[in-house]
Amino acid sequence: MRLMNKFLISFNTKNLPSIKTDILIIGSGVAGLSAAIQAAKYGEVTIITKDKLSESNTQKAQGGIAVALSENDSPEGHIEDTLRVGCGLCNKKTVKIIVEEGPACIKELIQWGAEFDKQGDHLSFTREAGHSVRRVIHAKGDATGIELERALIAKVKQSTNIKILEHAFVIDLLHKDGTCFGAIVNAKNGNVGAIRESPKKIVYARKVILATGGIGQVYRETTNSPVATGCGMALAYRAGAKLIDMEFMQFHPTTLYVAGLSRTLISEAVRGEGGVLRNRHGKRFMFKYHKDAELAPRDVMSRSILKEMRETTDTRVYLDLTHLSYKLVENRFPNIMEVCSFFGIDIRKDLIPVRPTAHYMIGGIEIDENGKTNIKNLYACGETASSGVHGANRLASNSLLEGLVFGYRAGQSAGKDIDCGKRFDTTPNISSVLDPVSARKLDTGDLKASLKSLMTRYVGIERDEAGLLAAQKEISFWSSYVMEKEFSDIRDWEFQNMLLVAGLVQKAALMRKESRGVHYRKDYPEQNDTKWQKAHTELSDI
Repeated sequence: MRLMNKFLISFNTKNLPSIKTDILIIGSGVAGLSAAIQAAKYGEVTIITKDKLSESNTQKAQGGIAVALSENDSPEGHIEDTLRVGCGLCNKKTVKIIVEEGPACIKELIQWGAEFDKQGDHLSFTREAGHSVRRVIHAKGDATGIELERALIAKVKQSTNIKILEHAFVIDLLHKDGTCFGAIVNAKNGNVGAIRESPKKIVYARKVILATGGIGQVYRETTNSPVATGCGMALAYRAGAKLIDMEFMQFHPTTLYVAGLSRTLISEAVRGEGGVLRNRHGKRFMFKYHKDAELAPRDVMSRSILKEMRETTDTRVYLDLTHLSYKLVENRFPNIMEVCSFFGIDIRKDLIPVRPTAHYMIGGIEIDENGKTNIKNLYACGETASSGVHGANRLASNSLLEGLVFGYRAGQSAGKDIDCGKRFDTTPNISSVLDPVSARKLDTGDLKASLKSLMTRYVGIERDEAGLLAAQKEISFWSSYVMEKEFSDIRDWEFQNMLLVAGLVQKAALMRKESRGVHYRKDYPEQNDTKWQKAHTELSDI
């Protein structure tokens, strides 16, 4: 996908107020905060987030963190499960890194005050889909993400080397000739340093780390935070970064399906503790599709549920916990219990209506084992990056571990690479001139709703060439009159990023002519190891 514009707005760096920081981190989930804590050991860090500091996909994570710490587990077992679920596309080197370095990160978190659930004096472990043993630690039953975010934010706030700017939108990376120099920021609701007179500012940085999360909001139904609009991937792409494996969008098999409620995650741990799935006739059905039944890998689960809904002409299936003890349900899933009770569903006695929903982007900005991209001075980590850990299908609860480990590595690497004794490299004058939107402004809210429906219909759990080409036609048409215009509102810039990222997902899905992991082509239903086992889809605007 080629773009004529490398920036979303007209500007000239000579005419914008600016500040400088050693390391700029964009995003404040587990990966961004982990990176900030490490980077602050080497220089001044500025964290920019487009909402409040705690708003991210991390906060919504329920199930837990997969880590080989129990007596019945081993790093080798964790590696084996990750590789098996990844369907042959995992990077064995980076899988080994997160599995072997993860335990130290968790122990450090506990030293910082993170409180994980215990059985007596030992950590409590649960089992989730794809795991051969119980290896997932959790906090406050089903509030692991909230506790993780709390502990990391508390540690960040202890550092005098870290500045935080909330409610600020990064419009674009400041880049030229394959080098990143910082970012163009709209900070209307906040301030950068002592500069308050203009909402648009330049933040010059020696190093920039992207940790903006996923793209779930590109779909009509998602478990993701409202901030998960793919902005980091779009920023990187416009700067010339390489994106890979964008076809691998993972759908979570079980999200609460109730009219009037945004799709709320029903943790994998519910099935790990013994919850079972039933169809509208009350019959268990997962054994028809996989020997591991409710603990089958997520891609199998999502497609199986979709097929069962079609066969029973229903819009949902039902998660049954009624055979479990009241005490277990109350202690392990207090938040799920509270959400369901609002709708009159007592999960101890009633079935929970669920269906698959867009959840996690496995692909993203290509990085090496230290978070470096192909753009000088630009790093990425977490869901916005692709380290190769997850292959074609992410093993449950590996995402928070990856965020911790690769956030740590990106922060360390960026910090070690700066030289605070030297002045900033001379930054070139950079400018952009675009065509402003006319007085008859486009309704990007309507376009956003249309895009979400399009992606769900044609680039969802199941795809085929006809649908992908239909999606391509619509996305290209919308892009022809949206991407060449200059907007002045955050919601419009955000939509431009969503439209770009949606096009990348569609293009990658069309390129991979096979079915592997979470990418399922009805017209190419088999896994083609001869051509695709080691092949990654690569997209770059350079």
